[in-house]
Amino acid sequence: SKMTVKAVKMPCTSANVYTKVPDGGWGWTVAFAFFVVEALTYGIIKSFGVFFNDLMESFDETNSRISWIISICVFVQTFTAPLSTVLSNRFGHRLVVMAGGLLVSAGMVIASFARSVVHMYVTIGIVSGLGYCLSFLPTVTILSQYFDKRRSLVTAVASTGECFAVFSFAPAITALKEQIGWRYSMLSVGVLQLGITACGSLLRPIVIREQEEVKAQPPEESTETKYMLENEQTCTSIESIDSGVDITTSPSNVPGKTKAEPKSEEPKQHGQNPVDNNSTPPEPKTKLLDFSVMRDYSFICYAFFGLFATLGFFAPSLYIIPLSRSLGIGKDHSAYILSAMAIAEVFGRIFAGWLLNKKPIRKIYIELICVILLSVALVAFPFASGFWGLMICSVYFGFMLGTVAGTHIPLLAEDDVVGIERMSSAAGVYVFIQSLAGLAGPPLAGVLVDTTKNYSSAFYSCAAGMVLGAVFLALVRPCKTGLCHHHQQQQQQQQQVEESTAGPPPELPDDFIDMDIGKAENSGKGSDSV
Repeated sequence: SKMTVKAVKMPCTSANVYTKVPDGGWGWTVAFAFFVVEALTYGIIKSFGVFFNDLMESFDETNSRISWIISICVFVQTFTAPLSTVLSNRFGHRLVVMAGGLLVSAGMVIASFARSVVHMYVTIGIVSGLGYCLSFLPTVTILSQYFDKRRSLVTAVASTGECFAVFSFAPAITALKEQIGWRYSMLSVGVLQLGITACGSLLRPIVIREQEEVKAQPPEESTETKYMLENEQTCTSIESIDSGVDITTSPSNVPGKTKAEPKSEEPKQHGQNPVDNNSTPPEPKTKLLDFSVMRDYSFICYAFFGLFATLGFFAPSLYIIPLSRSLGIGKDHSAYILSAMAIAEVFGRIFAGWLLNKKPIRKIYIELICVILLSVALVAFPFASGFWGLMICSVYFGFMLGTVAGTHIPLLAEDDVVGIERMSSAAGVYVFIQSLAGLAGPPLAGVLVDTTKNYSSAFYSCAAGMVLGAVFLALVRPCKTGLCHHHQQQQQQQQQVEESTAGPPPELPDDFIDMDIGKAENSGKGSDSV
């Protein structure tokens, strides 16, 4: 059957109704919106390192205390992920993303007037952090609903928005600070982030509604046989009210005698609802947040992977400029290193999306290989010396980061983890579990830097977390196929034991059904005579 779309008059306010996942259509507009949202959320977070030294000098604070700004922001962003899921299921993705854009912009604008680092904790950490959560997670969730076969490739390409943002924002903000100072530069970034609200207005909800097949009415003989079979299967007398089943073979219900009444006018007796083949059953209520995913062993392992891998996502972007400055590299060249990392991440995301779309092996195994190579990249940073050595490590790290960062959340929609049906709730819980690492990662790296007086220790801590994440990622597939299958076998064996211990069903007299049918025929004759 061909895909059909319900015609609507207002393209940006009404829902899209499809008979199957479109793999395109309005989804391309949603993909563009996700590109911009990525640029104005994670792109700004990763570019925040350009303000690092300015904040340390203005507030006279240490590395660890300045690192808490992004740590609190990332923690709030991930910790409130279930709230984002609940609000999206209740009010829709569009309104939630638009509200998130307002919070992001307001937090960054107010932070430009901050007089202490504590003010930064509240404005950027809490206000903007909540806005980042409400903006990013609903956007990537609804984008996954618009695509099926192209999901990995489209999501990977659209997620390159943050890479282009880091590539362009890092030099631009650095140049802007030289002209107007860091405060007005931060104010300009806050005003620019209002674009998230415009992108939120493009997120039209999608409804997948299967085509209804018109079924021919069964012949009258089969209908009569149906009543007889129902009577035989229930083994219940028509005069028994306690049975909870209302079955009758009176002439009013037997075809050929009288015309059957409409199903909707039949009374509901003893809790049994009449069956109507022509009416669609009521749609089940969508759960605002489904925590049943926590009983899935494969999801638990995948969540622990995200927990430890998050340690390596943000700290390198924050400390690459301070590391380059400690090696005697100038401000301009340090910004170029961060930009080169962002460009390499673009190619990494596109390559990962293309590879996952080809699917030479299971996607979960491709992700595991990328995580292992990313761990090697983190270990390589402390051995870099000079501009070109750090540049090579940054390009390699950026490429491998792109293969992981652009795919780890969309992989929740794969059957090896939870599947597309439960992705919305799983994404909220998954990002919520990441919040602990997002809170502890950058400050832990800052404490190590302050203690050892060496920026290399920050990259070692990130590498250790990434290795632990790879261990748990390797357990996802075995848990899905081995442990879960073993658990199902145990449940089946337990059910068989319960059935074997239960006594046999009570024997009924052979003439029980005949007595019921005889009574029904006698009552039918009486009604005809009347």
